[in-house]
Amino acid sequence: MDVDAQEEKDEMAKYKLDEYDQVGPQKSRLFSNIKGLTYYKEDEEDPYITLKEDDEEEEQEQLQIYGTDNLIVIAKTEDEIPQLEVYVYDEKSENIYVHHDFLLPSLPLCLEWLDFPPASSSSSSRRRQQGQGPSSTGNFIAVGTFEPEIEIWSLDTVDGLFPDAILGRPDKTKQLLQQQQQQEEEDMENGSSTKKKKKKKKKKQAKKEVNPNYHVDAVLALSWNRSYRNLLASASADTTVKLWDLSRDLTASGDESGGAIRSFQVHRDKVQAIQWNVMDPSVLLTGSYDRTVKTFDSRAPDGSVGAMLGADVEAVRWDPWDPHCFFVSLENGYVLNFDARTLSSDPARSSSTRFTLFAHDGAVSALDVNPHIPGCLVTGGTDKLVKIWNVNETGGKRDVSLVTSRDLDVGKVFTAAWSPDDALTIAAGGSKGKLQIWDVGANAGARKTLATKLKNASVALREKTGDGVVGVASDDEDDEEEEEDV
Repeated sequence: MDVDAQEEKDEMAKYKLDEYDQVGPQKSRLFSNIKGLTYYKEDEEDPYITLKEDDEEEEQEQLQIYGTDNLIVIAKTEDEIPQLEVYVYDEKSENIYVHHDFLLPSLPLCLEWLDFPPASSSSSSRRRQQGQGPSSTGNFIAVGTFEPEIEIWSLDTVDGLFPDAILGRPDKTKQLLQQQQQQEEEDMENGSSTKKKKKKKKKKQAKKEVNPNYHVDAVLALSWNRSYRNLLASASADTTVKLWDLSRDLTASGDESGGAIRSFQVHRDKVQAIQWNVMDPSVLLTGSYDRTVKTFDSRAPDGSVGAMLGADVEAVRWDPWDPHCFFVSLENGYVLNFDARTLSSDPARSSSTRFTLFAHDGAVSALDVNPHIPGCLVTGGTDKLVKIWNVNETGGKRDVSLVTSRDLDVGKVFTAAWSPDDALTIAAGGSKGKLQIWDVGANAGARKTLATKLKNASVALREKTGDGVVGVASDDEDDEEEEEDV
């Protein structure tokens, strides 16, 4: 007992437990033990803060677009969220990245770039306030979706919430623009800059009657007139082709004031493809699910000529080297070339082609004609291949040969287009939601085959290393690679 009492007394003395309830003259202060820490006015001066805040100059530098950069706009749907992505591609460094993006209200079907500021757009209003006339240029993209309206977005606006203009029913266009303006004002008052947008709920609707002033079904194709810059043509699932004047007030009261200025019904089924003739800017080329292709002067559509085809039309392209000839790609894998002067006003009558090419095992969903080299085509199909074709004409005979083909790992190819600046650079996209840049000039066989045409066109190719393909790896790909490493 004495031993236990002594040990308890020693512990009390050791830890001063008998003084625990006594209040001392000094008051303890919060954080009194950190008085030795140094305080820095700026985070940059503190050596322990390694993650510095980005300066505004660095952010501006990242957003800066240089004259040597290429802008590529793609439309895709990711996790059921439709969106536009604007890529910057630097050819010299072979670097590509997403610069900014926009959210869309409905699944995108087609895109068309234009430089004409729509009359009802905010950018156009600013230009008028600055005393600039309608000849001023901009940087816009027109988007066709499953909705009957056409949205026009300014690509110079980063993190834009709403389109600059909407083509459709004038009353709906005005209502949507007012809602957007109200939302923008509320966001400014609340200091909110969220990009979340409610997705429209799709409702099953009965088939609507065709209206001459606006589309009543999905917009499948768009084409901007580079000569008459205020004109935009659209093709729709409602079987009509519409002509829009972007210089008019799209929100004017009355259907005839703000709607389409012309409506053409030259097909009996969905109009899948459309393009203006660059050399004859009043002439349109259209292709439809009624298995016909037609060309007509927009000033006199009753004089249209066309041809009956063996399958649904996927894409159409005028030949930029011959104002009378055009290409048509079909669902059955064929590409046809026609001379419009030989076509009949009755498509049921047989029309001879200049040549026929079996290009893909499956639908030829992508087609483009090289604007730098005559007789050079690119096609893409649901067989996941992108192919380059060489067309030579000697003595009235045409010889079509395959230059090279490649699987660019984009899935089923939905689009493939030549660069407007580089003779042998192609941008392609497909069902995987990926964008790939292919420099065909990196292929020795392609350079050899096209050497004569490149020389005649005074095109000099820069020596490059690598396989010629540049792309952005998706998050899914990174996850797959990590799983394979494991």
